[in-house]
Amino acid sequence: MQAKAPIRHNWTESEVQALFDLPFMDLMFQAQTVHRQYHAANRVQVSTLCSIKTGACPEDCKYCPQSAHYNTDLETERLMKVKAVLQEAAEAKAKGATRFCMGAAWKSPRAKDMPYVLEMIKGVKDMGLEACMTLGTLDKGQAAELADAGLDYYNHNLDTSPEFYGKIITTRTYQDRLDTLSNVREAGMKVCCGGIMGMGENERDRIGLLMTLANMEEHPESVPINMLVKVEGTPLDQVDDLEPFDFIRTIAIARIMMPASAVRLSAGRTNMNEQMQAMCFMAGANSIFYGEKLLTTDNPEADADKQLFNKLGINAEQGEDVSNDAHEQAILHNLQAQQDAKLFTDAAK
Repeated sequence: MQAKAPIRHNWTESEVQALFDLPFMDLMFQAQTVHRQYHAANRVQVSTLCSIKTGACPEDCKYCPQSAHYNTDLETERLMKVKAVLQEAAEAKAKGATRFCMGAAWKSPRAKDMPYVLEMIKGVKDMGLEACMTLGTLDKGQAAELADAGLDYYNHNLDTSPEFYGKIITTRTYQDRLDTLSNVREAGMKVCCGGIMGMGENERDRIGLLMTLANMEEHPESVPINMLVKVEGTPLDQVDDLEPFDFIRTIAIARIMMPASAVRLSAGRTNMNEQMQAMCFMAGANSIFYGEKLLTTDNPEADADKQLFNKLGINAEQGEDVSNDAHEQAILHNLQAQQDAKLFTDAAK
């Protein structure tokens, strides 16, 4: 029996370049072989992403329509009510999601918002879903609070290579991001960290991103690989389209370099036909987002994904069914009572 591919943390640039230089079919074969050594074939984990606070972000990420630096005609929204978030979570579970991810357009969560954020986590967990959040940078104390509330995953992407990063973002350093990831690890949460392809970077930048991720002391448990969604009004809305095979290659090499991690086919799927998505699954992607929106950009509807899964013989993972409609409604009802009695009393003080 063939031994498993080793999990390594010492990849060199020449080794990763050699993977990019492989004939496409050889690379795909190697990636699928590694994938089946660590993961069940034809199984895809399904998450849903909800924007719990939209727009007016102080960061200047050049790809993001939520940045306050750009005019994208995005309607800004305050932090959602906890009950509304949990209703979204219940609907996501009913459509087959096993993880509920919550994103807020913040540089960092504010102290006054943390009680609501913590209630969201607890409510999602009570439904039997895994909980993930992306709220910007975290210090050690914030990370500990989220972990204590039961948060499973924290997402904080590196986006690109250290060398190309400064051309995409200037309001937050690469080290800021690495520090947040370190705080997440120290608090005991799992890390969700990946990047965005198609922002004008070159192959060496893709190599740099993958090396940074794969040479971490612990690989991220979840590695989202996004394809840029160009939004009018952002500085990258006219960047050249990414060659699809370059994107698929990146998925395959992420799988080879981080064998045990979930590699998530994330943003940009609305611009991929079914055949391209199938090639990404063949390359080792084994996680997707269900839902009509990824924060503020379009995403295939759950029904379309189910149809694709049926064509490919892929079955979404099923989470532990520890809740039902009555149980979830009880959670929402009890939460509303808590809000009325406790959290919203701050306004009267």
